[in-house]
Amino acid sequence: MTAGALIPIKPDFREFDLWSIDPTSLHLFIAVCETGSIARAGERELLSAAAVSKRMVEIERKIGAPLLLRSQRGVTPTAAGQVLLKHARSIMMDYRKLQSELGEHAQGVKGHVRLLSNVSAIMEFLPADLTSFLETHPNIQVDLEEHFSSDIPRKIEEGNADIGICRDFVPTGNTCVTPYRFDHFVIVANKAHPLAGKQSILFEETLDYPQIGFSMQTSMNTLMSHIAGRQGKTLTYRTHVSSFDAAYRLIEANLAIAALPREAVERYARLYDLELIKLEDPWARRNFVLCTRANDSLSGAAQKLFNHLQTQALGAQAHSNLGPAIPLTP
Repeated sequence: MTAGALIPIKPDFREFDLWSIDPTSLHLFIAVCETGSIARAGERELLSAAAVSKRMVEIERKIGAPLLLRSQRGVTPTAAGQVLLKHARSIMMDYRKLQSELGEHAQGVKGHVRLLSNVSAIMEFLPADLTSFLETHPNIQVDLEEHFSSDIPRKIEEGNADIGICRDFVPTGNTCVTPYRFDHFVIVANKAHPLAGKQSILFEETLDYPQIGFSMQTSMNTLMSHIAGRQGKTLTYRTHVSSFDAAYRLIEANLAIAALPREAVERYARLYDLELIKLEDPWARRNFVLCTRANDSLSGAAQKLFNHLQTQALGAQAHSNLGPAIPLTP
């Protein structure tokens, strides 16, 4: 087979019946498109590649058009495949919502909510919000997945989850966005660092020192680089890490400094002997938002969680006398 080849499809018009394409096949088609590989889709769904491939061929025969462009690098959806992918995601979202709502009429679990969040929210306040929610709704199951802020709106829009929590400065596409929580960025340094001892500082004063970047926070890396660029400078990264713990250890060794949310760091400051220096920049207070699908009502269980998160956020804001976060304009 040549690279980028299309497998000839002989349509069986006797079988051209979309009702005969079952949800499992649609789910596997979505998995193949998202992973770009029949083999990887099989691994993700715990099926053999042969079983997944057979399902894909069956769908193509029923529709009568090639849906996947197969090459040595993997597979990509054709124009027809893109159409099916769009509607398959919508169908599966509705199917999962149906399961959730019907579950409310059965004993045991009475709802299922899929929640996506960036790591900062998980490190800071989300566990407490979920704990208080589950205490009052013990029969609702909440599945939490960590993702980059920049990826969350797209995943919500594609129907991969019910609610997403991300930073307010990432592109949110066609999702519905609701203000949620906020946090405050500080400079975290070793107590022997030249900046240690300062009560507050402007971010531009930190640009002469090596910093730590976060591969898990690509949106924050972009934000910090943009801020440095406005000062005519370039951020110098000592290294990039994938967790807050790794950053704490590097700062403890006085290898670099980092701009991190105070709410995520302060409980670990004594353990790692870290110093937190207030950032005076107006943008240092950053917002989180809740993302949901546009023009799409949430299931009963998801709506309850959404309302709870909003209530918790309003309670937190009532205890703060600070104004709204300052947007960063290009």
